Amino acid sequence: MPKKRIRRPWGFYTVINHGKDFKVKLVEVLPGKRLSLQRHKYRSEHWVVVSGKARIINGGNVLILGPNQSSYIPKQTLHRLENLDQKKALRIVEVQCGFKTIESDIERIADDHGRLE
Repeated sequence: MPKKRIRRPWGFYTVINHGKDFKVKLVEVLPGKRLSLQRHKYRSEHWVVVSGKARIINGGNVLILGPNQSSYIPKQTLHRLENLDQKKALRIVEVQCGFKTIESDIERIADDHGRLE
């Protein structure tokens, strides 16, 4: 069965696999775009950069990562992913682990796309 590519204001994601306590996604962030500053109550995330250059806020740390570099985001930690390239998409593999790996487990703190509660 083909995987469904989900559009977001910042790019796309595709769920590669999922189970009771995990979900694996390919996340593609368009040039110059970023996801909301957010945290999750029920899950942690592991981000591995596949291609491009990422700026990651992970708690109090700001990381600049390239291909084959990664960051672990514990649950309840403020985080954000940004594509620093103005011409090419950023691609990461995201592994979510936890009690709930659903989209409603996103608490947005700041958002460029008007999606705050």
